[in-house]
Amino acid sequence: MPGRRPDGGNIAVEHGSWGEDIAVSSLRRRGFEIIERNSRPCKYDRRLEIDIIAYDRRNDVMVFVEVKQHSSKSEWQRRMRSVNKRKLMNLRRACNAWKWKNAYKGGFRFDVIEIYGEPGRGSPEVDHIERVCLFERPERFVRWTDGEETKGKTK
Repeated sequence: MPGRRPDGGNIAVEHGSWGEDIAVSSLRRRGFEIIERNSRPCKYDRRLEIDIIAYDRRNDVMVFVEVKQHSSKSEWQRRMRSVNKRKLMNLRRACNAWKWKNAYKGGFRFDVIEIYGEPGRGSPEVDHIERVCLFERPERFVRWTDGEETKGKTK
């Protein structure tokens, strides 16, 4: 069966956990405090998961982080290629549920961290994309288009 190891383990889950570990290390090196990992703020909807919730001390904001792990990087593939509209909708709902559940009223933003590489195959490349446009207040977030930063309203 593809995606399974001989002992029955799931390769995709192992790679995802490895990618999240790399992302957590990267965030800590940059001074972020890790608040939660694999948070499921809504017990009734298992699709709503936030990979990492971290506090950015420098900017005094809570950061919701989606981690994507890819085996390799290609020049012809766009950034955030795995974060589609449905995923963004679920992430928005998960972040709002977490804020409501924790009565959080402070500043926040949404980031995506892409990890390129595989466990045991050299050093991974980390691409931290900050301020991804996810929430309704466009003046507080940035729309990213393949590395160019542009301010604008969301649809």
